[in-house]
Amino acid sequence: MALRKYRPTTPSRRFTATSAFDEITRSQPERSLVTRSGRRSGRGSAGRITVRHHGGGHKRKYRVIDFRREKIGIPAKVAEIEYDPNRSARIALLHYVDGEKRYILAPLGLGVGTTVVSGPEAEPVVGNALPLERIPLGMFVHNIELEAGRGGRLVRSAGLGAQLMSREGAFANVKLPSGEIRRISVNCMATLGQVGNLEHGSISSGKAGRRRWLGVRPTVRGVAMNPIDHPMGGGEGRSSGGGPPVTPWGVPTKGKKTRRKRKPSDGFIVKRRK
Repeated sequence: MALRKYRPTTPSRRFTATSAFDEITRSQPERSLVTRSGRRSGRGSAGRITVRHHGGGHKRKYRVIDFRREKIGIPAKVAEIEYDPNRSARIALLHYVDGEKRYILAPLGLGVGTTVVSGPEAEPVVGNALPLERIPLGMFVHNIELEAGRGGRLVRSAGLGAQLMSREGAFANVKLPSGEIRRISVNCMATLGQVGNLEHGSISSGKAGRRRWLGVRPTVRGVAMNPIDHPMGGGEGRSSGGGPPVTPWGVPTKGKKTRRKRKPSDGFIVKRRK
C-alpha cells in the first residue's frame, strides 16, 4: 500500500502520485462474480442530469461484494487480493470450504492464505464478521450493518475504521470515522479491522485527463459564468455578485446543513460529528 511517485519529465508527471498496487495478487476478476454495470453518466430514469460532472471514463465491470457475510460458521481462505474500479478499497476473493467463492472488502493486514469466518462463535480477529454484542470493546470495525441481516452500510471506504465504544442494553455505541457516535443494535454484524488501502487519500491525479478516465467531467465555477447561467455569475471584473454562495438553482451551499430536520434516525445519534 505504498505510493508511486514519478520524475517530473512533464508538467503533469511533476505532481502525480499513484498507488503502487503492491498488495494486488491478481489482475483479472473472478468471472462468476462479475456483472455488467450500465453507464448512467449522472442521469436519472428520465434521462436528465441529476448528478453533475459525471460521464465518460473507462469501462468497468462490477464485482459483486458480499456485504452480508451470511455464511455463518463456514470458514473460507483468502485466495487473492484484487483491485476494484468501483470503490476505493481493495477486495479479497474468498474460497469457502464448501466450494463457493465470494468477494469481501479487504481489511488492513489481511493476506493471502488467511482463514476468515463469520458468525457469533468466530474469533475476534481481523477479517472475521461478528455481531456487535460479541466484539470486544475498543476494537475497530468496518462494514457495519444498520439493520440486522440487511448487509453492511457504514464504514466501507479505504482507510476507514469505526470504534466500538460501549454497549447499553440492546444497543452499542459506535464512534464513526466522522466523529459521530451512533447507537446501533447489538444484533447487527460488523467486520473486524480497518479497511485497507490507507494511502488512497494521498493519491494525486497530476492531470485533468486522468480524472476523465475515472468518469469525472470538468467543474466550472459559478462566478465565472454569466448571470443567465448561474446566480453568482456576472458583474464587472472579478465579482461574485455580492450574494451568498448558492447552487445553480439558488439553494444555499458551502456550509448549509443538508440533513433533514426531525429525521427518524436522529434518536440514534448520541453525539454529532460537529
